Amino acid sequence: MDNRKIGVFDSGLGGLSVVREMRKIMPAESIVYFGDTARLPYGSKSRAVITDFSRQITRFLLEQDVKAIVIACGTASTNALDTLRSEFDVPIIGVAEPGARSAVRASRSGRIGVLGTEATVKSGAFDKMIHQLAPEAEVISQACPLFVPLVESGWFHDAITDRVAERYLQPLIEEGVDTVVLGCTHYPLIKEAIGQAVGKDVKLINVSKEAVLEIRDFLDRMDMLARGGESTCEFYASDSIDHMASFAELVLGMGGLTANKIDIEKYDKR
Repeated sequence: MDNRKIGVFDSGLGGLSVVREMRKIMPAESIVYFGDTARLPYGSKSRAVITDFSRQITRFLLEQDVKAIVIACGTASTNALDTLRSEFDVPIIGVAEPGARSAVRASRSGRIGVLGTEATVKSGAFDKMIHQLAPEAEVISQACPLFVPLVESGWFHDAITDRVAERYLQPLIEEGVDTVVLGCTHYPLIKEAIGQAVGKDVKLINVSKEAVLEIRDFLDRMDMLARGGESTCEFYASDSIDHMASFAELVLGMGGLTANKIDIEKYDKR
């Protein structure tokens, strides 16, 4: 048993989709969430910058005495995960690996679509992970740079979001994919629009849910699941804390939430 908190971080607020899944699947766990709202989006930044930002956030979360960290950011998961695992002595799980495994299991034809930020698509990480599991699979990746600002604006159910989804998903439909990985934790929050764009016969892989199932199984194997006591959620951001609080209330269905502003750059050790 380990009642310490789980750290969760994202470039912004999309990672709250991971917190939402945690509260459903692991209700006894306490959570510390950090959103790097001052520096989002990560999707247009270089691997080196993404990795430096992720290091700073990891140092902050370790100060909160977390027992594990979930990188609730597809871009950071595909660009910084290996470095963080090599540099920090704490279990760290990203969203990309669980999502890739689930996609391979779900696909009937081996034609798998991946939606992600520009940096995620450029990294080729999902392609590599999927091909390691299923060498004959065909992966069609699509960068969706407009999805993050639409989600951060709270436009979950909006005609503009629907039209953008249709535009991004059209190439994948033409390629005949039967499975689509929502390769950024912002994307599950507009899953309805994406699902309408691809049709009911295409399986959507929610990387947020898959990551939570993986961290639950890991903690269970290590006898580190929380037992008893009252779970808590703490929210931190590098900017726009009022927006974070209201957004978290919307995503989590909770009221009276507050967020604290952190000078995350003080955790830069260069």
